[in-house]
Amino acid sequence: MEREGACRARDEGRVRSAPSLSIPKQNEVQEATASWQGVQGGSAPLQAARTTSRRHLALALPRLAVERLGWAGPVLVWQGVGPRREVVAVSGVTGVQVGQALSDAQAVAPEARVVEADPAADAAFRERLALWAMRFSPLVALAGQGDGDHALLLDVSGVAHLFGGEAALLRRAVEGLARQGVTACGVVASAPGTALALARAGVTGLVVRPGEEAEAVAELDLRVLPVEQAVVLALRQMGLWRIGEVRRQPRGPLARRFGAALLRALDEAAGEVVAPVSPIRPPPDFWVARDFLEPLITRDAIDVAVAGLLRGLCAKLEAAGRGTRRVVLRAHRVDGAVQELAVGTGLAVRNAAHLGRLFAHKLERLEPGFGLERMFLGAEVTEEMAGLQGGFVRGALEREELARLFDRLAQRVQLWRLAPRASHWPVREVVRVPATAVVEVPEGWPRAMRPVRLLRRPLEIGVTALLPDAPPSLLRIGREAHRVRAAEGPERLEPEWWLADPLRQGRDYYRVELASGARLWVCRVGFGAEARWFLQGWL
Repeated sequence: MEREGACRARDEGRVRSAPSLSIPKQNEVQEATASWQGVQGGSAPLQAARTTSRRHLALALPRLAVERLGWAGPVLVWQGVGPRREVVAVSGVTGVQVGQALSDAQAVAPEARVVEADPAADAAFRERLALWAMRFSPLVALAGQGDGDHALLLDVSGVAHLFGGEAALLRRAVEGLARQGVTACGVVASAPGTALALARAGVTGLVVRPGEEAEAVAELDLRVLPVEQAVVLALRQMGLWRIGEVRRQPRGPLARRFGAALLRALDEAAGEVVAPVSPIRPPPDFWVARDFLEPLITRDAIDVAVAGLLRGLCAKLEAAGRGTRRVVLRAHRVDGAVQELAVGTGLAVRNAAHLGRLFAHKLERLEPGFGLERMFLGAEVTEEMAGLQGGFVRGALEREELARLFDRLAQRVQLWRLAPRASHWPVREVVRVPATAVVEVPEGWPRAMRPVRLLRRPLEIGVTALLPDAPPSLLRIGREAHRVRAAEGPERLEPEWWLADPLRQGRDYYRVELASGARLWVCRVGFGAEARWFLQGWL
């Protein structure tokens, strides 16, 4: 059961279910989506596995840290653990195990190439594989405890029949990763903890029937559990090496000595409880996808495919009486790379032609490489949308046309407008809102003259004043000095103590006119000799 070794497939490496196991009847994908949406936040309590009919596919990636490099020949990947350097991944070397000291591993295989682990690069590569795996299910999560433990978890409830059953789906997923040079151990089970434990143990090609989770993991080594290594060593000293042996012990003494984390890990592996799982992408409200027999390479073919997907998506939206404000296109290349493009709209729309014009500019960023084999289009943000009837809603039609214009312009430049906000602090009196937002200006706003242009970051300047608290008579901006012809103020403002830093000082604002004719808005922070002056904007 060495995790660094090759995955152990049942029946001489063929991906199939065990003779005593059968594939359960699948539920609809809407039920699975709803159950995932209920635990996206990761704060939901554990659920009893017997109350759900969800099915999960776990894909353990024991050699990801090595296979990410794409190097041929023996490779040792190490990581510092305190003062010790340990092997976290190995490939092409016999007699070296994960967790072994690097010096001992080099003595066994002096010809192996040695490279330090890069957890950030491994995480990015695993996320790329997770995006690739979304071709099998829209609900894909990252799993693993780090330090060489990498895995993917797919909710395949209601989608296995699209691939010929769970065994066929499992086989396609493992073979697809193998074509990308990634070794994967795959297991399907009702409880995600069961599937992950078996996959981490090196088992592959197994479909566990509901109700047989505890039996399936009983003979697994305790190392497959997500618990601290010290707990595993302590249990071994007690003569407990297998999950089944520990589960037969009284729970009270185990909880008092090792804590509730061990009991929770045992229950998850045995399928007694289901831990909350968060997908890497929230499932969209409406989506369409298409696989291509021949990879798409030319821009014309891509445009035709996107147009067809948009028509299908808008038809679903119209049937549901909804419109979308954000659409994401996910393009899968034949080499496993996944590219994402997204467009947003000011108002909810379901016009395929309008969305096509928004995507036309962004499709130039696609790099098809050797071809695109799959496209996915999802409406991530939707709203209720009623139909419009001719001249009775002329104003609404004009507003919709204006929103479409803003949508097209927003693909090239930033569009926004300012709206009032309840604050007396000048830099907080306004807030950016979408260009299509309806802005209501309260009566008497603004209560004082404000600059036409407000600097994002105030510029500190030098000031000469006749008296300590008098208006400025000379401004020094950079290396230039400017004589002040006239000044008006001060407008004294205290900070909003319920929002700002309590140590923030009040400000005196002045409107000044220079000898050159320029009108500026300057402020003094603090008083007396410690006062500092800043240029805030232009009037």
